[in-house]
Amino acid sequence: MRIPAHAVCTAIRDDIVSGVFGPGGRLTEEVLARRYGVSRVPVREALRTLESEGFVTTRRHAGACVAEPTEQEAADLLEVRMLLEPLAAARAARRRTDAHLKVLRGLVRLGQERARRGQGEDLRSLGGWFHETLAQASGSPGLIAMLTQMRHKIAWMYVVEAPARPVESWAEHGAIVDAVARGDAERARALTVLHADRAAGAHRPRLRPAVRTSQPAVNMSSGRH
Repeated sequence: MRIPAHAVCTAIRDDIVSGVFGPGGRLTEEVLARRYGVSRVPVREALRTLESEGFVTTRRHAGACVAEPTEQEAADLLEVRMLLEPLAAARAARRRTDAHLKVLRGLVRLGQERARRGQGEDLRSLGGWFHETLAQASGSPGLIAMLTQMRHKIAWMYVVEAPARPVESWAEHGAIVDAVARGDAERARALTVLHADRAAGAHRPRLRPAVRTSQPAVNMSSGRH
C-alpha cells in the first residue's frame, strides 16, 4: 500500500516539532524513507511541502536540512498570530454554524470545569482545540491553513507555560464565544486581541536538543497520521 505524501509530511513535521530532528540537521531521503517505511517519492514530496511551510531549508552541497529560525522570526510569528486570530474570531461571528457554536460552548464548559478543579494537564489540549475550532468557524480556508501552520511552528519554537490564572483565561474564552454567538464581530475581535496579548507573555523560547545521529524506524502503516 502506497503511503500518501501528506501522511509522511505530518510524520516528519511532528518529529521536527518534537525535537527528534534538531535545527540544522540533515534530512536525507534515504534515511527518512527507511525510518517511515516508505519509498523516497512521498518523502521527496513531503520535504518540498515542509520547505514551503518554513520547517525545512535546502542547502548547497547538503540538501534538505531542518530550518534554523532566528529569534526575530520567532517573535514575528507571535506578532502575526496576534493579528490573524482576532480576524478569525471576527469572521467566526459572521460565519459560524450551529455545529461550531455547540463545540465551542462544550469546550468552554470543559475548560472552565477543569480550571476550577485545578486539572491543568487537560487545559493545554482543550485550549488548542478551542482555538482550532474558532479558526474553523471563520469559514476562510486560507486563514485556517495559516493559523494551523502557525500553531505547529509556535509549538516548535516555544514552550508555552500554563496560564497563571486559568479560571480567568477560560472566562475570556467564554466571552469570545458569547460574542461569536451574538454575531458581534467587533467585540469578538477586541476580546481575542486582549486574550492573545495576555497569552503571548506565556511563551518562552524552546531550547533544542542536539541533533540525533540515529533514529529508530517508524512504521507508517500502523495508522500514524
